Amino acid sequence: MPFLIVLLLLLSPAVFAAPPPIQLASKYHSDIDISQYWVSEKLDGVRAYWDGQHLISRRGNIFPAPKWFIKDFPTQALDGELWIAREQFERVSGIVRTEQANDEDWQSIAFMIFDLPSSSKRFTARLKVMQQLVDDSPSPYLKMIPQQKYSSQQALQATLDRIINDGGEGLMLHHVDAYYQVKRSQDLMKLKRYDDAEAVVMAYIPGKGKHSGRMGSLLVKTKDGMSFKIGSGFTNAERENPPKIGDIITYQYIGKTKNGVPRFATFLRIRVALDPDEK
Repeated sequence: MPFLIVLLLLLSPAVFAAPPPIQLASKYHSDIDISQYWVSEKLDGVRAYWDGQHLISRRGNIFPAPKWFIKDFPTQALDGELWIAREQFERVSGIVRTEQANDEDWQSIAFMIFDLPSSSKRFTARLKVMQQLVDDSPSPYLKMIPQQKYSSQQALQATLDRIINDGGEGLMLHHVDAYYQVKRSQDLMKLKRYDDAEAVVMAYIPGKGKHSGRMGSLLVKTKDGMSFKIGSGFTNAERENPPKIGDIITYQYIGKTKNGVPRFATFLRIRVALDPDEK
């Protein structure tokens, strides 16, 4: 057997794992009894699954967390988010992607848990178990995402407005009696002002007027084959040094036209995360 293949086989157990059995959220719909849901902030971080030994991405990549970071985590499976702060997604994603873990960088990260994948309890009961696990652990890096209830849609929307204004991403709603389901669950919903998606950069459209001499907009294509232009959301520096042809970018939009084109598409970032859906 060639040496390279042998080396990869020897190294692979420390780098890769099977994709973890996780639950996915559905889009929010308002025809619900809001009092029957726990609500938490949708953190702008990197999704991670703790299997009792490793932090694993959605696609089965093992994050190179330092031993001191995870040494006081419980043996029970945990679902959560590697997070630093609002509007710090690029930073946390860059840290957890680095093979040689940097202690100083990892000290800024917390593992914010929001569920217990192996528990057969309903969600309200799981919250109590999660809080006890966090309280019992001496780790300063293991935390629980705060959950609260609301009595009206107006109160929910007011909280969403406040979080968005403060640089947050949105809200997550989890039915009080929901079981953990390894699928896209209707009992778990995400509420955001904007939708976001990815597309591949196909070409540059030259700028005009104040953007003359630099990139004006990008021609992009979605995985479904839809092509359209994105001309807003760029800084002057990004227009002078735009994403490369072939790069995958993340953009946000507000609904779609009758032809399926994203409306008011705005550039957010070059996609740097390990997994397409790790957020």
